Amino acid sequence: MNKFLVIILAVLAIGMFLYLRYPHIFTPKKIPVKQETIPTSYSEDEKEEIIALFNKALADEWFAYYQYWIGAKVITGNLAQKAASELMEHAGEEYKHAGMLVERTMELGGTPLLNPKDWFAQDGCGFIEPTDPAVKIILEQNITGEQCAIKAYNHILEVIGTKDPVSTKMITSILNDEIKHEKDLKEILEQV
Repeated sequence: MNKFLVIILAVLAIGMFLYLRYPHIFTPKKIPVKQETIPTSYSEDEKEEIIALFNKALADEWFAYYQYWIGAKVITGNLAQKAASELMEHAGEEYKHAGMLVERTMELGGTPLLNPKDWFAQDGCGFIEPTDPAVKIILEQNITGEQCAIKAYNHILEVIGTKDPVSTKMITSILNDEIKHEKDLKEILEQV
């Protein structure tokens, strides 16, 4: 018998012995599944309305992410580097918001938007194509987007009311980021 075959048989024998003697080592650990946190104070219609609002916000977050990201790539002019850095930071935060909305939508028993084509049908703030890469124009477009997002998240908070503290906390966190984004962009715009 060649040495290679002997080694393989020895490894198999050791593996079989370990499996039979210590089976718990080879049993995968179960990962705890998040339990749904559906607030009991939602009616079915209210829950559907919240999920629809979250999906609308999700579409807007994806557009905001891309608008910031592509804006940072094409921006030109005075303070373009500083503005691009800020835009990339905001893009990352918009991406995070999208993840938060998806997670909460699923916790509520809903399905997040699965196809990017649906973003165009669902969005509330839209996407402003950066056809003029001038720093002033890019900043103004993104400020407009943030103002729309602030209005949308305030509306969601009104609809939720006191019925869902988990969603209220999440939306308030996102809203605070959007307010900060608007402020940051306005500060750079003042310097241009």
